[in-house]
Amino acid sequence: MSALSRQFRSTQFRNWGLSFVALAILMAILMPVARAGDDDQAGTFLTSFPDNDVYQLSVFGDDFAPGLLSGLIVAFNSDVRLNIQKQVTPIAGVAMPNFDSKVLALEKTIAAQPFNIAVVMTGQDDRISIKGADGKRLPIGSEAWMIEYTRRVDRLMRAFKTNNAAVYWVGLPNLARTDANDLAQRINDVIRERAYLNGYKYVDSYQGFTDENGAYSAYGPDLEGAIRLLRLRDGTNFTDAGNRKLAHFVEKELRPDLIQAKANRNIPLLGADAEQAKINPGNAVKTPAPSSPLALGSDADAKTPVVRAKGYNGTAASSAGDGSGDQKEDNSKIVLKMVGASGREETQTIPIARPAIPASVVAIMARREASGQRGDMLVDQISGGLTLMSSISPSGNRDRGRLSPTQAPYFRLLVKGERLQPKPGRADDLTWPPKPDTTSQSKPAEVPGRG
Repeated sequence: MSALSRQFRSTQFRNWGLSFVALAILMAILMPVARAGDDDQAGTFLTSFPDNDVYQLSVFGDDFAPGLLSGLIVAFNSDVRLNIQKQVTPIAGVAMPNFDSKVLALEKTIAAQPFNIAVVMTGQDDRISIKGADGKRLPIGSEAWMIEYTRRVDRLMRAFKTNNAAVYWVGLPNLARTDANDLAQRINDVIRERAYLNGYKYVDSYQGFTDENGAYSAYGPDLEGAIRLLRLRDGTNFTDAGNRKLAHFVEKELRPDLIQAKANRNIPLLGADAEQAKINPGNAVKTPAPSSPLALGSDADAKTPVVRAKGYNGTAASSAGDGSGDQKEDNSKIVLKMVGASGREETQTIPIARPAIPASVVAIMARREASGQRGDMLVDQISGGLTLMSSISPSGNRDRGRLSPTQAPYFRLLVKGERLQPKPGRADDLTWPPKPDTTSQSKPAEVPGRG
């Protein structure tokens, strides 16, 4: 072998070695991230075990926050799962001077304040120029202004990491002045992006206060569908009805998370009955009443099948594993007592065999995650002092979010009482003479041999 060939092969092996080392380092970095992602999928946004089973909710923000807090108190007034702090923790405007020192003070306040849920809304006072690092003023909405504003929003959001709470960040609503409204939309883009990257939930309040054309309007439908004054004369702040509607958008995100967190307390197949009773006493298996057909030795009605599990002693049979998470094989049987065709009582034994279940399968089956888009809630008052609530699920149209809520078909039909425009050829098209159907299905099939 020549010296040139040996040098070539040595260089090739060295390159392979470096590539292998780089691949190993990359896998070591990505594997914990992947495992963390799997853990997040199995959990919930809210903790399932707050202290004393009550979530502490705090509202943070600027001038929008007090009105939002009043709306949340009305929305969750009778919900025993929440304890809403009656005072707003103020946050100075993101564009204000001495921002970094104010965030440091806010971090200390957050660390000393116990809460599980934080609802944050800022941005009302941010339509001012920002002083850059070089001391020069950055024009409002300029590229340099947006870069510095993004940095400050991200720094503010990271201040809530110290508490490890669930954070709902509310975006800005639409504003009356055109220039202020354009800046509000750009600020919302920043908040939405940084909230996603920090693991928070972004609550969109912009679309909920637009008119039929997507423009600003001081009037609009409240939660019952009645047209009310929602905004004040300044074109920015809300009336009491507007604050209640603003809080409704947070409510739409928070209520499903509360339900999901409670559902996640029930972990099927994991732990014995005593352990499950500690996790959720409300789901503990109770001893059947003596009059119940399920009670041992009770034949209250000979025509009613009596089910007796092997090892039944008034509680469900335990199927706990060995501590590794795997569920062992379990063979049991049930005994059915019934009246046969001859009129005599017959007993039939049915064996039940359950194979061993790996821990990975148990973890997948234990997951309970909400999927799909959430519907819109319709609330209406009916006679007798009753409230009718219905959920209208979206049809899956990706452009649905761009449509004004008052232009949604269900709102126009059920709230405004409008008649929807019929589609030509459909059953609700009563025009005369009938319009021809121009779809491809209505064209007559071509007959072979005819020109």
